[in-house]
Amino acid sequence: MTTIDLCVIGAGRIGRIHAANLARHPEANLRYVVDVDADSARRLAAETAAEAVSVEHALADEAVDAVVIASSTDTHLPLIEACAAAGKAVFCEKPLDLAVDRAYRCVQAASAAGVPLAVGFNRRYDPSFRRLRDEIAAGRLGSVEVVSITSRDPAPPPLDYVRRSGGLFRDMTIHDLDMARWLLGAEPEWVFAAGGSLVDPAIEAAGDIDTAAIILQTGNGAVCQITNSRRCSYGYDQRIEVFGSRGLARADNDTPTRVEIASGDGFLREPALPFFLERYSQAYRLEIDDFLRAVRDESHRLAGGEDGVRALLLAEAAAQSLATGARVRPAPYPRT
Repeated sequence: MTTIDLCVIGAGRIGRIHAANLARHPEANLRYVVDVDADSARRLAAETAAEAVSVEHALADEAVDAVVIASSTDTHLPLIEACAAAGKAVFCEKPLDLAVDRAYRCVQAASAAGVPLAVGFNRRYDPSFRRLRDEIAAGRLGSVEVVSITSRDPAPPPLDYVRRSGGLFRDMTIHDLDMARWLLGAEPEWVFAAGGSLVDPAIEAAGDIDTAAIILQTGNGAVCQITNSRRCSYGYDQRIEVFGSRGLARADNDTPTRVEIASGDGFLREPALPFFLERYSQAYRLEIDDFLRAVRDESHRLAGGEDGVRALLLAEAAAQSLATGARVRPAPYPRT
C-alpha cells in the first residue's frame, strides 16, 4: 500500500499526539513539523524522524498529501485555506474557528478545492461510544428518546487558556454537542443552558463559566442532557447513556484495570483515568486511521467540516441561552 506523506502544524500537546501516532503508523510518513516556536518544532521533528520547516516549505512540497492542523484556533482558517489552495487533504483539530462565518469559510475552501476536511471530534472513535452508536443503528434500543452525556475535567485549565478558549461551550462542550448530534441521529431544534462558576471565581472574572447543564431537543421530542464541570475529584469523568423505546445502553468510565475489591467496607474500584490523553489514546489512533482512508478516497466515517460548523452553531445557541435564560433555536446552517 502506498505510504501517505504528511505534515503536522502545531508542536503543542495535541500536535505531539498526532505526530507520534503518524510516526508509528505503517501507512504514513511524517515528513514535516511546523510551529511558530522553532525550538518546539525542531524537538518534535527530532523525536519523530521528521524535518522542521516553514508552512510555505511544507505546502510547496508536492510529495505532501495531507496536513494535520493542531495549532491555535485563530490560525485554522488561514491554514485550511492555504492547504486547500495547495491541494492538500486537511485534518483540523476542533473547533474550526470560534466564529460560525469563519468556520464555514473553512468548509467552503476545502469544498472548492475538492479536498477532504476532517474535524478532530475524536470521541466518535472511542470503542465504547462507537458501540453505543452501533447499537442504535442496529435498532436494538428502538427509537432514541433520551441521551445523557457526562463530561467533567479533573481540573480547570490555566486562566490564560480560559481567556482565549472561546468559552466553555465552544472549547469543552463542543465535543459533547457533536456526540449529541451523532447519537440522536437528528439535528437539535432547541437548546437550553444553565451554568455558573462554582470551581474557581477567577474563571468568572475571566468572563467564563466552569459548570454547566445543557438540554437539547429534536423535532420529534427526543432529548439530550449534557453535564459539564471543570473539576472532578475522581478523575476524567466521561460517561454516556442512551435510553430508547426498547432498552438502554451505557458506556461507563475507563479505569486503569477492571479489578474490583470487595471487603467488609464495601466494593472498591480504581478512579477514572486521569485525563483525555489516557482516556482517548485509542480514539486518537483510530481517527488518524480513518483520515488516511479518506486521503486515499476509501470508505471512511470522518466527522467533516459541516459537523464542525453544526456543533459550533449549537455552542453559540447554548451561550445565548445562558445569557438570556431562555431556550434558543440554533441558527440555520449557512448556505451560499
